[in-house]
Amino acid sequence: MSTGTARDLTDPGLYSQGEPHEVWRHLREHDPVHWQPNSGRGGGYWVVTRYADVERVLHDYSAFTSERGTLLNLLGRGDPAAGKQLAATDPPHHDRARIPLKQALAVKPLASFSDRIQAGIRDLLAPGADGQPFDFAVAMSQLPLVALGPILGLPTEDYPRLIRLAMMSTAEEDPEFQLPGGVEPTLKRGHREIFAYFSDLVRARLRNPGDDLISVLAETEVDGERISTGSVISNCYSMLLGSAGTLPHVPIAAIVELAGSPTYGDWAAHPELLDSGIEEALRWATPASNFMRYALHPVELSGVPIAEGDAVVAYLASANRDAEVFPDPDVFDIRRRPNRHLAFGVGHHYCVGSHLARLALRLLFTELFATFSSIEVVGEIERMHSTFLAGFKRVPVAGVPRRATVEG
Repeated sequence: MSTGTARDLTDPGLYSQGEPHEVWRHLREHDPVHWQPNSGRGGGYWVVTRYADVERVLHDYSAFTSERGTLLNLLGRGDPAAGKQLAATDPPHHDRARIPLKQALAVKPLASFSDRIQAGIRDLLAPGADGQPFDFAVAMSQLPLVALGPILGLPTEDYPRLIRLAMMSTAEEDPEFQLPGGVEPTLKRGHREIFAYFSDLVRARLRNPGDDLISVLAETEVDGERISTGSVISNCYSMLLGSAGTLPHVPIAAIVELAGSPTYGDWAAHPELLDSGIEEALRWATPASNFMRYALHPVELSGVPIAEGDAVVAYLASANRDAEVFPDPDVFDIRRRPNRHLAFGVGHHYCVGSHLARLALRLLFTELFATFSSIEVVGEIERMHSTFLAGFKRVPVAGVPRRATVEG
């Protein structure tokens, strides 16, 4: 078994300076369950890159637990949210705890928010609607709260602060979001201030309920008992981080790939391909590129023995380019069917906000195609400096306004 790769997967520079897909491809073909030393910090973890193995790690909670930490920044330290937040809770408690969110974020309840979300999206695209260059990545950074804010009843003036706190909590390695003290102070402050924000908001809703999701959660009962205030706060926290850290990077990655190509116009001209194209954008972007689990007992993956207590990191972004599952995996195919991507995970921890994400993406791409007949990248692209988030911070673009095309 090899103990090293051409590049260190714990190095954020691998992701900010280029795409790691060549490294993942090599691992899938030659070393699919690979031991990665945790550079500079001691210990290490198993890198799992093939689709079948990634699916098993995420699905088989009897062998791989979420309750010792799901993100690499918690490697070897344990997760203080274990058993409290959905992401860090195993079934059966996890399944009961997600019922309120699953009900509230189902397709039918979300439909009533479509007009408000679409209006917010139109505002995000407004700076470029006349053909002027604008930063698509900066605009899309607001998409999560454009989608989630109305549902939670959040004041719009709080959006910028919440987005920054969410990035401090999910992209703590990026210099733009990192505090002077480094990763640890950044994470602590981000998490602490988000919890404090939602603590105040939830208590205010308990005193004066409204028709927003926070008020609904505060009144929800599971197994005959009202869920705790702490659970409501944790659910709000999870929704914010889950959406803010991942949703923007799906349309950004798609535009980076499709700008200036015939595929953009092809997709825009075929509304019946909206959904299949969105699923392909999800596969292509896979913004949450990996999740960690710990082995509960000795187990084998692709013939490699994993010891009890070992950390195992499932690379979803690698699995979503596995040629055994996706023909021509490095081609953005808006007609790809079937498309069994893992961008939302799989099994019990399948993203509870997937309906909201798909709704927001459907409205976003509909508005994008209605606004621009074509779009080009017109400046230097800057990627996220993160081992977890696969995304972009700067993508200057200019679009040809649809009305200009019609009038011309």
